[in-house]
Amino acid sequence: MVTNIDHRVTGRNMAVSLRGVTKVYDTGVAALGPFDLDVCRGEFLSLLGPSGCGKSTALRMIAGLDVQTSGTLRVVERVSDAARLPIGFVFQEPTLMPWASVRDNVSLPLRLAHMARAEADAKADAVLAQVDLAEFAAAYPRELSGGMKMRVSLARALVTDPDILLMDEPFAALDEITRFRLNNDLLDVWRKLKKTVIFVTHSVFESVYLSQRVVVMSHRPGRASAEFHITAPEPRNEDFRTSADYAAQCRDVSVALGKADGQRSAR
Repeated sequence: MVTNIDHRVTGRNMAVSLRGVTKVYDTGVAALGPFDLDVCRGEFLSLLGPSGCGKSTALRMIAGLDVQTSGTLRVVERVSDAARLPIGFVFQEPTLMPWASVRDNVSLPLRLAHMARAEADAKADAVLAQVDLAEFAAAYPRELSGGMKMRVSLARALVTDPDILLMDEPFAALDEITRFRLNNDLLDVWRKLKKTVIFVTHSVFESVYLSQRVVVMSHRPGRASAEFHITAPEPRNEDFRTSADYAAQCRDVSVALGKADGQRSAR
């Protein structure tokens, strides 16, 4: 039985809840589940797992871009107007319109919601300032570095003031220095805006650095194999990244990831 997203869930400060969710494609490939997950409002949670374990599939179903084969998936949203979307999505690639300016790329969701051009541009400029790209509002994607393009993609996801921000390996293609910088920038935005963030990554180190909680997924069909609550002083910075505590937590998560990947041969 297919159960679509239910936007009426309440209680326990919950933002997202999945119960027994599965995804089986028409080809017969079982991509996910049964998968259970609860995410609270304002939480930063990472989904970590081997390639093909269904992390991105789960994210797409939460976003309403795909439908589960069975199970219940619920997303709580605040009352919104036409220009507010309950969910913002940052994909693996920036997917920017090359012929449009940075401001026009960011304001696109607002203009599609028929917001007046002046108001949409003002909101886009405000979000660009939050991601330190205010001076590049009139630039074009070809003039930006990979890290700057990803900032534009993040700004476009935030411009509708979503309740929930979904991020599908957004920094995977970036060099390590840029990735570290954007990790810090993302945490700054999360602290200021208090969004619920669900972040998909292949990186143990990134998941531990960013998250309040890491859910390790087993090999396809993906299930929740292990869960870690990350303890760290706030705000997180390079002191945490170079600490023995960070290394120890990364080691624990890495061991769990290795076990989850090893479950493939046991099936």
